[in-house]
Amino acid sequence: MAANARLKSLFLVPAALICSTLALVAVFNILTGGHDRLAWGGVLIANAVLPGLLAWLELRRVPRTSEYLPFLLFTSGVGPSLVAWEVFAEGVADWSLLVAAAAGVALLALYVFWFSRFTRRPSDTLVVGRKLPAFDLRGTDGAVFRSVELQGSPAVLVFYRGNWCPLCVAQLRELASRHADLTALGAKVVLVSPQEPAHARRMAELLGIPFQFLVDEGNRLANDFGIGIRNGVPRGLPGGHGPDTVMPTVVVVNAGGTIVYVDQTDNYRVRPEPDMYLAILRRAGAIAR
Repeated sequence: MAANARLKSLFLVPAALICSTLALVAVFNILTGGHDRLAWGGVLIANAVLPGLLAWLELRRVPRTSEYLPFLLFTSGVGPSLVAWEVFAEGVADWSLLVAAAAGVALLALYVFWFSRFTRRPSDTLVVGRKLPAFDLRGTDGAVFRSVELQGSPAVLVFYRGNWCPLCVAQLRELASRHADLTALGAKVVLVSPQEPAHARRMAELLGIPFQFLVDEGNRLANDFGIGIRNGVPRGLPGGHGPDTVMPTVVVVNAGGTIVYVDQTDNYRVRPEPDMYLAILRRAGAIAR
């Protein structure tokens, strides 16, 4: 998995740049070209989907998507069909445009079926019915937080990749929107990431909710739990983030410290909804009573 992660870290930014460049070239040729405009339109459709999706995730801050994005795959696939028509039926376009359109579809398919997936092995430590292992981490203020502080209250622990991941940011915002519900259940919320304290502080300020933000220095806790991933951060992202990260993971423990729910998604775009945490917490509370 390490070699696979290294390859993935080199994929996203170049793929987005290639698709964006081909889409811009297509726009230029549509505006200035002649008889092959339909073919260039196909190139545009095929290559605009991936950068469009990434921009949408960044701007809209959605916490999850469907697993396979079938509509986007279909839309992108329309592009080569248009180009093929112009090449084979009309004879007004050349093979290079078909290659350019196919490249957009191929890069989108790689993103959906390869890049988005972790092919993770379920943690041997985070298992429903077992006690949450003891740990201590520093908070954004530098003070040490010990897991024993969770004793006596149910808790939700969210391991998130960092501020650079728009779905992680959206997931935490969504969780923050349910702060009143979580408080009513007496639940503590602990948010853990391997990013630098300054980044975690910015996230805490963004949410403005008294959740416990912890910094997993060197990704040690994530590695102990079997949810760390080396070279998991895409190369070329701004912000000075380190190369290693964590696979998004949600753990719910009851007041006795027993794990009652674990979500170990194998796709970074697929995350559980807060209603699921709340239902588990209510059930755990009922059992405790």
